[in-house]
Amino acid sequence: MSSSAPTPAYRRLSVEERRSQLLAAALSLFAHRAPEEVSLDDVAEAAGVSRPLVYRYFPGGKQQLYEAALRSAAEELQQCFDEPREGPLMPRLGRALDRYLTFVDEHDAGFSALLQGGSVVETSRTTAIVDGVRRAAAEHILSHLQVTAPGLRLRMTVKVWITAVEAASLLWLDEGKQIPVDELRDWLVDQFVAVLSVTGARDPGTAALVRALTEDG
Repeated sequence: MSSSAPTPAYRRLSVEERRSQLLAAALSLFAHRAPEEVSLDDVAEAAGVSRPLVYRYFPGGKQQLYEAALRSAAEELQQCFDEPREGPLMPRLGRALDRYLTFVDEHDAGFSALLQGGSVVETSRTTAIVDGVRRAAAEHILSHLQVTAPGLRLRMTVKVWITAVEAASLLWLDEGKQIPVDELRDWLVDQFVAVLSVTGARDPGTAALVRALTEDG
């Protein structure tokens, strides 16, 4: 007499669990396809649920779902630069970039659509979410630099470098990731020191910071 394994008991998901499930499915799709190429039917199929259920949790439809997915991605990116303030700065920055580039790598072609705009579903709200990532990254870096009152030139330098990191990441994807990711990381770290040095030639405060970083090794 053969016995079959018991069928697992069905468990109804809580509201938050179901919402997280739908959001995870949407993020997986948006990671590799532009938002305009993803339908609610696609999300429902990926999550193994019906289209009406997706609407129940996201009554605003695809736009609301996209913005929720964007916020989730933004939160993950903001955490990339949340590195403990211990040890030399350059290795800390390198570890933060490792996490950032891992996110870029895993989201591949969808990185542009998720974080750079250019989508038909882009709105002032989505733009604000993306800008929030850049502001958070700048705040983290200035905190790592331990500058209590950063001047305009230093703040501009940090923000320009963050923009350069974004642009380099997109080009890296467009060029088929030809450069090994660890080389890309090291290049971006070196570039940060270089732009600080350029600013230091015109700003004594930044010059002192560059000297401290050089001594820190």
